[in-house]
Amino acid sequence: MIGNWTSWKKFPDAQRGELVEAPIGPGIYEVRDVASGDLAAFDASPNVAYALSSLRPRPSRPWQKLFGGANGSWNGSEIEYRTCAAATMGEAKIMAQCLRGRRQVYWRRSAFAVRAGNAA
Repeated sequence: MIGNWTSWKKFPDAQRGELVEAPIGPGIYEVRDVASGDLAAFDASPNVAYALSSLRPRPSRPWQKLFGGANGSWNGSEIEYRTCAAATMGEAKIMAQCLRGRRQVYWRRSAFAVRAGNAA
């Protein structure tokens, strides 16, 4: 059985040792940009807490910038996440597919409305 979405939570600060609050089991997660609301990540996972932890921004290292090292284009204060627990991984995958389908329908309708508005 699929649970309900949690409220949006800011990513914890890795430098202070804060932890991601998410199910240690199957479910789906969504990550978005705080300012724009744009979707940054969405997927089903057998361990949601682990999946979100791997997405979590790493502490900044000043020397990386000096030598052109990769330092993520965002930090924890710029993104937020929410989760939805599932009983099984199969259930989580089905729910993720349904949500992806709904998003595609929404974007098609939005694109059609924009084109129809420009034609008038």
